[in-house]
Amino acid sequence: MDFGNKGRLRSLLIPGVLWLGAAVVLLQGGFLPISPAAIDFYYYAVFAAGILLAWRFHSSRVVFALVILLLAHRAVEFFSMGRAVSAGPGRIAFEAIAFLLPLNFIVLSLIRERGLGVPFIASRLGLLFLESVFVAVICRPGQTLGPAFLHAALMQHAWFHWTRMPQLALLVFVLAWGTLLVRFLLYQKPVEAGLLWSLAATFLALQSGGVGRISSAYLATGALILVSSIIENSYVLAYHDELTGLPARRAFNETLLQLEAPYAVAVVDIDHFKSFNDTHGHETGDQVLRMVAASLARVTGGGKAFRVGGEEFSILFTGKSLKETVPHLEALRTAIEESRFRVRRGEERRSAPRGPDRRVAARKKASRASAPAQLSDGKLSVTVSIGVAEPTPRTQEVEQVIQAADKALYRAKQSGRNRVEVAGTPRARAPRLKRGIA
Repeated sequence: MDFGNKGRLRSLLIPGVLWLGAAVVLLQGGFLPISPAAIDFYYYAVFAAGILLAWRFHSSRVVFALVILLLAHRAVEFFSMGRAVSAGPGRIAFEAIAFLLPLNFIVLSLIRERGLGVPFIASRLGLLFLESVFVAVICRPGQTLGPAFLHAALMQHAWFHWTRMPQLALLVFVLAWGTLLVRFLLYQKPVEAGLLWSLAATFLALQSGGVGRISSAYLATGALILVSSIIENSYVLAYHDELTGLPARRAFNETLLQLEAPYAVAVVDIDHFKSFNDTHGHETGDQVLRMVAASLARVTGGGKAFRVGGEEFSILFTGKSLKETVPHLEALRTAIEESRFRVRRGEERRSAPRGPDRRVAARKKASRASAPAQLSDGKLSVTVSIGVAEPTPRTQEVEQVIQAADKALYRAKQSGRNRVEVAGTPRARAPRLKRGIA
């Protein structure tokens, strides 16, 4: 995990921290008086729009996160009769919600996104029903204390005079926040960041008593953060390649529109990739793509890598000349050549033996001479070929520069692969290779 990655840090903080920070400033700073009617409109509008948007995008985790926030708030308000209390059913409901709500967020972070199918919805609704029954039972009229574990003293009371919440609830909040943070660092999904900062807004709502104008505003902000995560996730899907995590062709095309000389374009192609798939299976091919993409993402010299399709990648160096970029591309090529990885067995079901197949056997026999190297320790190595070009008096348009880089890539393929070729370098002409060359 690259903890210093600026893109990762930006995805973590924006827009969640912006919405939450704005809410804190407006609600606690007193700079702008906000009427109860405005907060009520904000509250209901965000929850209604959020549930509809999450349903439309088939985001079951966000749907249930919004439903959990809404039910939790309604439960606290119902049993406390709309005011903060220190004893009785209202206090018991507060303690139970403060404990159960972060637990639900942990569950939502660990389950996979499965859309809004009936089996998944039924299981989640069943869990919420059981939790609702539990809260209703312990908050019966006349009850003064809830279950002892909800308000158990784990440490000295003097350390927690600053909060309204029980110590166990605080511990679960910390565990939930840590779980969501780790999940985001591992997978860098906008929904994980949305759940994380929505949980932070929920903490502030409960810290404010769980009822009243300020608590409602914080919960609505938590819902707004979740809605923003859906929009951010849609952006990521549209502009980033899901397999490798690199910016995709759409992002590449938009970046090209902003290019101004000087710049250089490098076209990168994985050597023998089709033979690799034929020999080891598509799951192994995906491993190769992810490994190469990880190296491309770390290219030096200010380059930005894109996956433009299949095993083909592009790197843009803005503000750099061709001469300045070649050493960085050579270092990249060497780093990929020296990388080793072990095939994960059992992932490619389609590659499991199902009886003799002459077509597959013939294809593998034909590709043995060009298949990637398998080392003595069972690990595999892979190489890339690179063509690079820059604007010249004859190739000033971006499309012409890309075509020149493509031609340089073909020369690298024809000259033995695993090399960097510069556009315009004199070389004996050779038959032009077809676009589908591996």
